Amino acid sequence: MQNRKIAFLGLFVAVAFVLSYIEFMLPINIGIPGAKIGLANLVVMVALYTIGEKEAIALSIIRVVLVGLTFGNLSMMMYSLAGAALSLFVMLIAKRFGKFSMTGVSILGGVFHNVGQIIVAMLVLETGSLIYYLPFLIVIGTITGVIIGVIANLITVRVKRAFVM
Repeated sequence: MQNRKIAFLGLFVAVAFVLSYIEFMLPINIGIPGAKIGLANLVVMVALYTIGEKEAIALSIIRVVLVGLTFGNLSMMMYSLAGAALSLFVMLIAKRFGKFSMTGVSILGGVFHNVGQIIVAMLVLETGSLIYYLPFLIVIGTITGVIIGVIANLITVRVKRAFVM
């Protein structure tokens, strides 16, 4: 079973990397700078619910580093890592709590990803005025969290079937 888990983790890293590349190449402009749907978070959600928490954490870190080194810079990696870390931390707690659906966990992940990035931006830019940007990002995080959660739920059902075989 361990070999199967490692194989799935490798597959998830590859898919998350490709989805990050697609999102990088085709930025969706919704009028809010920096707002993205978070396609790679779809893979993290599926990993969290299929192969385990430790593997989802590893996937998230590997994805952020690979994407940062390939498509971004140290600054982008710092923001992304802060968002991913806070998001994953909250998702792990919500999943363990057991009262949230996968979509609910995804919404929390989307919202707290934005919160993490705003916190880093406020520290780096040394201004608290960025907090006014947060309500818009919370709305975007909620919408994208619903989208990612619904799709992740559909994929998770199929991956669990393949994982058990």
